[in-house]
Amino acid sequence: MNKNNKENSSPEASNNLLFLKELTKLYPSIDSALARIGVLSSSLTLPKGTVHVISDVHGEDRKLRHVVNNASGKLRPLVQQIHGKSLNETEQLQLLSFIYYPREAYQHYIYNSISEDAKRSLVLHLVSAELEIIRSLARRYPLELVAKVLPSQYIQVFRELILGPQFERDPAHFSAIIDVFLRNRRELELLRLTARIVRNLSISELIVAGDLGDRGPRIDRAIEFISRQPNVSITWGNHDAVWMGACLGQLACIATVIRLSLRYGRLSQLEEGYGIPLEPLEVLANTVYLNDSAERFHCKLPGNRDAQLLARMQKAIAIIQFKLEGQVSLRNPQFNLQHRNLLHAIDIGSGWVSVNGQSHQLLDKNLPTLLSHGPQLLSPEENTAITALRESFVQSPTLWKHMQYLARKGHMYLRRDHALIFHGCLPVDDAGHPLPLLINGTPYKGRALFDEIEVAVQRAFQFQSESDLDLLWYLWCGPLSPLFGKDKIATFEGYFIADKLVSHEEKNPYFKLIHDKNFCEAILTEFDMPIENGLIVNGHVPVKIEKGESPIKRSGMAVTIDGAFSEAYGDKGYTLVMESNRTYLALHHHFESVEDSIRNGTDMVPSIQNIATFDKERRISDTESGDDIRKQIRLLEALIQAYRNNQLESV
Repeated sequence: MNKNNKENSSPEASNNLLFLKELTKLYPSIDSALARIGVLSSSLTLPKGTVHVISDVHGEDRKLRHVVNNASGKLRPLVQQIHGKSLNETEQLQLLSFIYYPREAYQHYIYNSISEDAKRSLVLHLVSAELEIIRSLARRYPLELVAKVLPSQYIQVFRELILGPQFERDPAHFSAIIDVFLRNRRELELLRLTARIVRNLSISELIVAGDLGDRGPRIDRAIEFISRQPNVSITWGNHDAVWMGACLGQLACIATVIRLSLRYGRLSQLEEGYGIPLEPLEVLANTVYLNDSAERFHCKLPGNRDAQLLARMQKAIAIIQFKLEGQVSLRNPQFNLQHRNLLHAIDIGSGWVSVNGQSHQLLDKNLPTLLSHGPQLLSPEENTAITALRESFVQSPTLWKHMQYLARKGHMYLRRDHALIFHGCLPVDDAGHPLPLLINGTPYKGRALFDEIEVAVQRAFQFQSESDLDLLWYLWCGPLSPLFGKDKIATFEGYFIADKLVSHEEKNPYFKLIHDKNFCEAILTEFDMPIENGLIVNGHVPVKIEKGESPIKRSGMAVTIDGAFSEAYGDKGYTLVMESNRTYLALHHHFESVEDSIRNGTDMVPSIQNIATFDKERRISDTESGDDIRKQIRLLEALIQAYRNNQLESV
């Protein structure tokens, strides 16, 4: 046997050949493989796609929809650039309305308000104007990616519309296509599809860097909207972890989700969005807490019930939450959270509680379900309520669909070009050394911790073991959780203790150290990221814009993009935009309504702050996508060689 045959008979060579044999199903000949290499090689020369990163949406679905629809403010200047000489300002605003909100704009401008001739003229004008924008955007994409954003049922139509000018088609060719839609009263569908292509080409990838729910009105609508976007990636935040845990039936997570929904008056997302009735909690509030003033538990925003009832409901679920959290910490000593079981530290007779060795008078001393022999034990009434609520959570098909989507699309971190993106922090000590967290008896730290958590989340959805579900709760509020990054979550203290210092939550040293260039370089190295132009991107901790705080850290290598997006939490927010020639922050402010946008032409025009500019436009070949493409090319070259060596049979 000669040397070549020995090499070909090795296990590695055999495995490679088996893999290449599978590849023949896609590329059954040398010519088909060469054609694919040609397409892939040419794509490397194109500009890298524009990536938009947004964080801490917190259920603010209306603002989210507008920020995505206007491409973080990018579409308005593009319309001015392309149509500034042919359309006046009013006409440009009308065009933008049809791009952002085609259905609502149609109702306002067209439906039952103009003649058939005027309708035809307006539709021809709008579609023609949007097609020019599509052609401008499409120049930066491989044609196969452009084809993916075309609606499958009308792909031939849009190919004709987009490519018509390249073949110098007669204007009658364009009109004939549009008239088919008008005669069949499907012009709105045409406008919707055309606007969607514009929007989808304006953002090559949307990354949501955590915390889709809580505080804002509708997490269900936020996730539903995101799931309809063509290319989405997600990094989980601690609010996402607690919602995933609630979906899987983890009781402490369920209680937390309900309490937060009550605290911000957001019950419609549970009852309307996910079909989870809160009657079991109402019964508890109207019996055990019937005469309770619950002054410390009034909602921050009005809800859909009597304010007093909502306060009692919030108090009832808060006590249940504290008890269930105590149970989790007792069965997970590795979490080192036993000291946070503050119900054990209450002296019911005196109405005092001991926290960190200091006694504090309780602001609310009416605790009818607190049992002296077992403060973490649920009363029969509490057990009945939480059992019924759990059944509703795990039986909700929409919640299951949304949380599965979140788990499937989600990651602990993402690497995009020069940016390392994760929601919270890398838990470290004061010297910047990564801290270990025990998961199933094994300590993990640094990047390995992120990777193991990602495995555990997927495992939780498959097998729903108690340890994995409890980990989801820990990710919500644990000191060593990369999604939380504080020494404690002081919910109990906020409700029951007047001294604000006791409620202080100390951030992990990470948040100070990211101002240091050497520390940032160490983090980037840990995650195999380039140091030159490297950027760490986090959400989670709101930037105090009103106090003059900058989202860009002093190191110049880290940025925080949580600007308190939710209306209940600040009504500001950032998008990090990574274009081929620059990376910048877009600061968004209040969004009134879709109606106001259409009627008055109002828009969220962001303030722009450049982070980095590049003398040479970055190409796909310069990114991690380029690395993947080069790997595909090498595989195809190996396939061609196997065909030529007669190791595989080609057609």
